[in-house]
Amino acid sequence: SRIPISPDETMPAPRAPFVLLTPTYADGQGRGAVPKQVIRFLNDPDTRHHLRGVIASGNRNFGATFALAGDVVAQKCAVPVLYRFELAGTETDIARVSEGLDRFWKTQFSTAI
Repeated sequence: SRIPISPDETMPAPRAPFVLLTPTYADGQGRGAVPKQVIRFLNDPDTRHHLRGVIASGNRNFGATFALAGDVVAQKCAVPVLYRFELAGTETDIARVSEGLDRFWKTQFSTAI
């Protein structure tokens, strides 16, 4: 599911474990790194309960704030940052994320038993 851009649209309500993929929109000091829609989405305790990890995009031109939204969400929600990629990512990023998520979910489900 996608988090809607408009606040008038219905927010998805995940009822199973999920990994969040978020862009970073920080200013030069890192303010505003996490998009408001993502904050609204994660303000729901039931949603946060199902969050297992975060993947973040960013722009390396912004140095220390590259993919900062992932670090902010990870810290506030006590989940790991699983991957960071630049802008829209590359074919290599897509392959790494796909393989990494396969391994991650196998680990999550094997330790849950």
